[in-house]
Amino acid sequence: MTLRVSGLSAMRSGRTILHPTSLTIEPRARIGLVGTSGSGKSTLGHALIDDLRAQGHSVAHVPQSPDEALDPLRSMAFHWREAEWALGLQPGSADQKTLFTALKIAGGDLRKRPWGWSRGMQQRFVIAMALIGSPDLIVLDEPTSALDPVVAAATMDLLDRHLEGRATAMMLITHDLGLAARRVSTLMVMQEGRIVEQAPTAEILERPKTRASKSLTAHRNWMALPC
Repeated sequence: MTLRVSGLSAMRSGRTILHPTSLTIEPRARIGLVGTSGSGKSTLGHALIDDLRAQGHSVAHVPQSPDEALDPLRSMAFHWREAEWALGLQPGSADQKTLFTALKIAGGDLRKRPWGWSRGMQQRFVIAMALIGSPDLIVLDEPTSALDPVVAAATMDLLDRHLEGRATAMMLITHDLGLAARRVSTLMVMQEGRIVEQAPTAEILERPKTRASKSLTAHRNWMALPC
């Protein structure tokens, strides 16, 4: 299903932090939303999620840190049941085995609280919860920034393999150009609350047109990172 939003905008303290923005997202799309800190990436992501959910679409969100999604006083089993309940599913009806196997957390003890799992396993668990019900779109907001580069790369590899052949579209919000370059087919570059450039990933990396894109691609050290 093609997803469409128009006129997304946001203000804070009387200042426009997201100028009117329209997007069209095709099934299976792999989009990277990149830009410097404060460019409006996360603001656009949240506005996109809210608008699409209001339209009745299924949209999942993976935050920057598992701490934002997991209550340290609740068991992992509790979090899984809550995710099922939020989607209107009967307890135990989600295909937990397939998701846990795909993300290599099948050995995790669900009776434990989050701090009983490694950070990498926690984030994979959050991703697994986001994938319950095969959403139309999954929005990942700096999903690997709390992980070391090797664990981050492995986590994204597992997610890529799970999504392969499925209709779920993915938007990756990141300031890490190396991560985006290896994971998405289209890049959207943000600056001061606007999308200033949108093109196939290779085109922006090789022939950036705007000042923002040129600044992001100027330092080639991102090419060596494993993500």
